[in-house]
Parts: sequence; structure tokens; C-alpha cells
Amino acid sequence: MNSICLITNIGPHYRYPIFNSIDNEFNCDFYLGDKTSTPIKTFDYRLLKGFKGTVHNLFFHHFYWQKGTVRLIFKPYKFYILDGEPYCLSSWMILILAKLRGKITISWTHGWYGREGKVKRIIKKVFYSLFSELMVYSEYSIQLMKQEGFPANRLHCIANSLDSDKDLTIRTKLHRTGIYHDHFHNSHPTLIYCGRIQKNKKPHLIIDSLRQLKAKGICLNLVFVGKDIDNIKLMEYAVQSGVQAQVWMYGPCYDDNKLGELFYNAAVCVSPGNVGLTAIHALSFGCPVITHDNFPYQMPEFEAIKPGITGDFFKEDDVFDLSRVILDWCNKSETERIIIRDAAYQEIDRKWNIHYQIATIKKILNAYQY
Repeated sequence: MNSICLITNIGPHYRYPIFNSIDNEFNCDFYLGDKTSTPIKTFDYRLLKGFKGTVHNLFFHHFYWQKGTVRLIFKPYKFYILDGEPYCLSSWMILILAKLRGKITISWTHGWYGREGKVKRIIKKVFYSLFSELMVYSEYSIQLMKQEGFPANRLHCIANSLDSDKDLTIRTKLHRTGIYHDHFHNSHPTLIYCGRIQKNKKPHLIIDSLRQLKAKGICLNLVFVGKDIDNIKLMEYAVQSGVQAQVWMYGPCYDDNKLGELFYNAAVCVSPGNVGLTAIHALSFGCPVITHDNFPYQMPEFEAIKPGITGDFFKEDDVFDLSRVILDWCNKSETERIIIRDAAYQEIDRKWNIHYQIATIKKILNAYQY
């Protein structure tokens, strides 16, 4: 008998390492969704020995139903790990039936953002109260949930991770290279933006900062690593701004060895919109991160940024403040850069890795004498 049933709306490619570790560490069956409202690259579900089937997600505007999942509550599982997603109507049914059948339910959720209106607060409070335990991505969210009256002993920070063991191996081999000098033919500090290029990430603000700093006689380089999925045409904007010689549209890159080199040799990673796993990616390879300071509109990974240590925050949408913060981080000495790099590694090793996540899950299960 398998004791854990894990049901999620989709298996994103980046989550394969943690799901694979769960597959190896626990007696777990996986039921993974086929799609979400926005296209997401998935891993091959068949790689998991505990994979039991693809779940068909049926969408009704903002809501959805995971076909065939409710009946799983009648199988002999002790634990059910679900997305903490109130929009998933089948999860509500599973949670209610689990209460009636004495099953243990565990969320894996963003939890509270801090921007919830009155109606959404009520819905989320009812929904999360149905779970036995709440695994939440960030301490920031946990503090907000405590203020909403959720008991601290049911709240657990699960953090997030990429392929942390692979990244650790890569980082031990990283060193200074001429990747940016060879392209730009100068020794100016280089900023890096890494991830899908989309409007809500506000990448044009970095170009605005380049223009402002150039007007003051300060020249920096900028590399965009990622696919332009919103047809923003950043290079055209760079031309209009007169900084095209300072911008490198690198394009998509899925080679972690090359990404490690790009991050390691950059002065700082800049994400003017919200920052998600890009922060973990950058810090894994020793690169500090800059993003905006409006935390209710951030992703959980923002709290890996320790101001002045592993990165910094600027006033949201304020190009002048962004320029100030960028310049501060580009003026770091090589000695300071080494200290920053070590701090970035320590932050990843402390919390933002697969082993931390597995330990968190074990702690929860062991409390029920799993």
C-alpha cells in the first residue's frame, strides 16, 4: 500500500528534481495534470516510478476541475498532498471528504500574498482551514497567515528549488571567463536578465536605466537571456534609447553550464517586475539579484534576497531608484564580489534546495508517525 497520494495541476519541467527525490524517498503515487491556463513546459511524467496517471484539467473561466481525482480519496492512502489552489473545485471536494474519512491533507501552496481583497480573504481562510497541514513557499506568506489566525504549528515553509545538486556541481567549476569582454569588446560591468521576456517583467526599465546612466557618462553592458514571448522587441527599444551597442539579445538558453558562466561573470541580475525562480538560479551561481520592493506583488523567492548581502530592492517602477541600486552593485570591488558570491551560495545551501524541501516533508509526515 502506498501511503502518499500527490495530486497537482501540472508537472513543470523545473520540478522534476524535487518530484524525483520524493519518488525515491517516499512511498508516493503521483497524479499530475495535463495543462494549465497558460502553456508550461512539463517533464516526462513516466520518469517517476510512482506515476499513476495524467489528470485532465477541465477549465471554467478562472476555475477548474481535475477529472478523476475525487475518487482517489477512497483509495487506501494516508496522506494527500494537494496544490493549495482555491480555484481548483475538485480540491474542495477532496478536502471535505478527507475530513469525513479521517485522511491527512497537506497543501503545497503560495498561501497569502498580502494583496487579497475581503472576498478572497474569506474564501482562502475557509479553504486553507480544511487542510491538516500547510506547506507554504515563503516565511513572508507564513507571517501573513499567522496574522489571519492560522495556527503556527500547522504552517511549514517549503521554500522552492531548481536542480540544486546539479547546480552545486556546476558552481564548483565556475571561474572568471571573457564571455562578456569577447562580445562587447570592453570591460564594463554586465547586467543580466534571465527568463522569459514578457511585459509584466518590465525589462524595458533596465534599458531605461542604461540610458540614464549613459547620460551621466557611466557605461554598463546588458545581456537578455530568454525568449521574447510577448513580442516586446527590446532591441528596437534599445536602438530608440541609443544603447543598442550595450545590449546583447542572447536568446533562450537551457544549458545550465552556460547559464552558470553567464551568471557568474555578471555584476548583478536585474528583474524589474516580480522575481521568481530567477533569483534562485542567479544565487545558485553566485550572482546577486535586484528586484522591486512591493512584496505583495512579488513571488516567494524574493525573500532569498538579503538587502546589501545577496542583492537589493528598488522602489517599484522608479527608474531613477533602479539606476541608483544598479550602480551601487556595479561598483563593488572584486574582494566584495567574492564575499557576495559566498553569501549567495550560503543562502541557497541554507534553504532553497531539494534537501531542505525533503526534510520539511519528512518532518510533517513523521509528526503523524509515518
